[in-house]
Amino acid sequence: MKRIHIHVGVENLDASIKFYSTLFDAEPSVTKDDYAKWMLDDPRVNFAISSENHATKGIGHLGIQAESADELQGVFTRLRKADAPVLEEGQTTCCYAQSEKSWISDPDGVVWEAFYTNGQSVVYGDDPKLSAVSANASETSCCAPSEAALS
Repeated sequence: MKRIHIHVGVENLDASIKFYSTLFDAEPSVTKDDYAKWMLDDPRVNFAISSENHATKGIGHLGIQAESADELQGVFTRLRKADAPVLEEGQTTCCYAQSEKSWISDPDGVVWEAFYTNGQSVVYGDDPKLSAVSANASETSCCAPSEAALS
Protein backbone atom coordinates (compact mmCIF):
# COMPACT_ATOMS: atom_id res chain seq x y z
CA MET A 1 0.00 0.00 0.00
CA LYS A 2 1.32 3.44 -0.90
CA ARG A 3 1.32 6.56 1.22
CA ILE A 4 0.34 10.04 0.18
CA HIS A 5 3.08 12.57 0.84
CA ILE A 6 2.15 16.10 1.81
CA HIS A 7 4.57 18.89 2.62
CA VAL A 8 3.39 22.17 4.11
CA GLY A 9 5.35 25.33 4.82
CA VAL A 10 4.57 26.81 8.25
CA GLU A 11 5.39 30.01 10.10
CA ASN A 12 5.51 28.71 13.69
CA LEU A 13 6.84 25.16 13.83
CA ASP A 14 6.02 24.59 17.51
CA ALA A 15 2.39 25.72 17.14
CA SER A 16 2.04 23.58 14.01
CA ILE A 17 3.55 20.50 15.69
CA LYS A 18 1.04 20.91 18.53
CA PHE A 19 -1.87 21.32 16.09
CA TYR A 20 -0.97 18.39 13.84
CA SER A 21 -0.13 16.10 16.76
CA THR A 22 -3.63 16.76 18.09
CA LEU A 23 -5.28 16.37 14.68
CA PHE A 24 -3.47 13.10 13.93
CA ASP A 25 -3.53 11.86 17.55
CA ALA A 26 0.20 11.10 17.14
CA GLU A 27 3.56 12.73 17.78
CA PRO A 28 5.99 13.34 14.89
CA SER A 29 8.35 10.49 14.03
CA VAL A 30 11.05 13.06 13.11
CA THR A 31 11.50 16.50 14.63
CA LYS A 32 14.24 19.00 13.73
CA ASP A 33 14.63 22.74 14.41
CA ASP A 34 12.87 23.56 11.13
CA TYR A 35 11.09 20.29 10.21
CA ALA A 36 8.73 17.64 11.51
CA LYS A 37 7.35 14.49 9.89
CA TRP A 38 4.58 12.05 10.72
CA MET A 39 4.59 8.59 9.14
CA LEU A 40 0.98 7.64 9.74
CA ASP A 41 -0.77 4.37 9.08
CA ASP A 42 -4.27 5.79 9.59
CA PRO A 43 -4.54 7.62 7.27
CA ARG A 44 -1.56 6.25 5.35
CA VAL A 45 0.41 9.39 4.72
CA ASN A 46 3.89 10.79 4.93
CA PHE A 47 3.09 14.27 6.17
CA ALA A 48 5.88 16.80 6.60
CA ILE A 49 6.04 20.43 7.66
CA SER A 50 8.91 22.87 7.24
CA SER A 51 9.58 26.39 8.41
CA GLU A 52 12.07 29.13 7.61
CA ASN A 53 13.63 28.97 4.11
CA HIS A 54 12.49 25.46 3.18
CA ALA A 55 8.96 26.11 1.97
CA THR A 56 6.50 28.82 1.07
CA LYS A 57 3.83 29.03 3.76
CA GLY A 58 0.66 27.10 3.15
CA ILE A 59 -1.23 25.17 0.51
CA GLY A 60 -4.82 25.11 -0.74
CA HIS A 61 -6.66 22.65 1.46
CA LEU A 62 -6.21 19.07 2.49
CA GLY A 63 -8.62 16.45 3.68
CA ILE A 64 -9.17 13.32 5.69
CA GLN A 65 -11.78 11.06 4.14
CA ALA A 66 -13.40 8.61 6.54
CA GLU A 67 -14.61 5.23 5.31
CA SER A 68 -17.69 5.15 7.58
CA ALA A 69 -19.91 7.51 9.58
CA ASP A 70 -18.53 6.05 12.84
CA GLU A 71 -14.95 6.67 11.71
CA LEU A 72 -15.88 10.25 10.80
CA GLN A 73 -17.16 10.87 14.32
CA GLY A 74 -13.69 9.97 15.66
CA VAL A 75 -12.11 12.51 13.30
CA PHE A 76 -14.68 15.14 14.31
CA THR A 77 -13.82 14.52 17.97
CA ARG A 78 -10.15 15.30 17.28
CA LEU A 79 -11.09 18.42 15.31
CA ARG A 80 -12.98 19.75 18.30
CA LYS A 81 -9.92 19.12 20.55
CA ALA A 82 -7.50 20.95 18.23
CA ASP A 83 -8.03 24.39 19.81
CA ALA A 84 -9.18 26.11 16.60
CA PRO A 85 -12.58 27.15 15.19
CA VAL A 86 -14.46 24.32 13.46
CA LEU A 87 -16.95 24.96 10.67
CA GLU A 88 -19.42 22.09 11.00
CA GLU A 89 -20.93 21.99 7.54
CA GLY A 90 -22.85 18.76 8.16
CA GLN A 91 -24.60 17.04 5.25
CA THR A 92 -23.70 18.83 2.02
CA THR A 93 -23.29 18.53 -1.72
CA CYS A 94 -19.79 19.35 -2.91
CA CYS A 95 -17.66 18.16 -5.79
CA TYR A 96 -20.48 16.05 -7.23
CA ALA A 97 -20.82 14.07 -4.01
CA GLN A 98 -23.10 13.93 -1.00
CA SER A 99 -20.95 14.15 2.11
CA GLU A 100 -20.98 14.98 5.76
CA LYS A 101 -18.09 17.27 6.57
CA SER A 102 -16.50 19.78 8.87
CA TRP A 103 -13.65 22.20 8.27
CA ILE A 104 -10.83 23.55 10.43
CA SER A 105 -7.60 25.40 9.80
CA ASP A 106 -4.17 25.01 11.34
CA PRO A 107 -2.27 27.88 13.02
CA ASP A 108 -1.13 29.20 9.61
CA GLY A 109 -4.56 29.13 7.94
CA VAL A 110 -4.17 25.89 5.95
CA VAL A 111 -7.71 24.60 5.56
CA TRP A 112 -8.55 20.93 6.30
CA GLU A 113 -11.78 19.11 5.66
CA ALA A 114 -12.90 15.95 7.40
CA PHE A 115 -15.58 14.12 5.45
CA TYR A 116 -17.49 10.93 4.74
CA THR A 117 -18.99 10.54 1.27
CA ASN A 118 -22.35 8.80 1.40
CA GLY A 119 -23.70 9.39 -2.10
CA GLN A 120 -23.22 10.97 -5.51
CA SER A 121 -24.70 14.13 -6.99
CA VAL A 122 -25.35 15.39 -10.51
CA VAL A 123 -24.51 18.97 -9.44
CA TYR A 124 -21.23 20.33 -8.12
CA GLY A 125 -22.78 21.80 -4.98
CA ASP A 126 -22.14 24.76 -2.77
CA ASP A 127 -18.90 26.03 -1.31
CA PRO A 128 -18.78 26.64 2.44
CA LYS A 129 -17.72 29.99 3.87
CA LEU A 130 -14.21 28.84 4.80
CA SER A 131 -13.29 32.33 5.96
CA ALA A 132 -14.91 31.19 9.21
CA VAL A 133 -11.82 29.02 9.81
CA SER A 134 -9.09 30.78 7.78
CA ALA A 135 -8.26 34.22 6.45
CA ASN A 136 -6.42 32.39 3.63
CA ALA A 137 -9.57 30.63 2.42
CA SER A 138 -11.26 31.51 -0.82
CA GLU A 139 -14.86 32.70 -0.65
CA THR A 140 -15.55 31.35 -4.14
CA SER A 141 -14.09 27.85 -4.09
CA CYS A 142 -13.36 25.22 -1.47
CA CYS A 143 -10.34 24.12 -3.47
CA ALA A 144 -8.39 27.34 -3.97
CA PRO A 145 -6.66 29.93 -1.79
CA SER A 146 -8.02 33.46 -1.77
CA GLU A 147 -6.52 36.15 -3.99
CA ALA A 148 -5.05 37.79 -0.87
CA ALA A 149 -3.29 34.56 0.08
CA LEU A 150 -1.70 34.42 -3.38
CA SER A 151 -0.10 37.86 -3.13
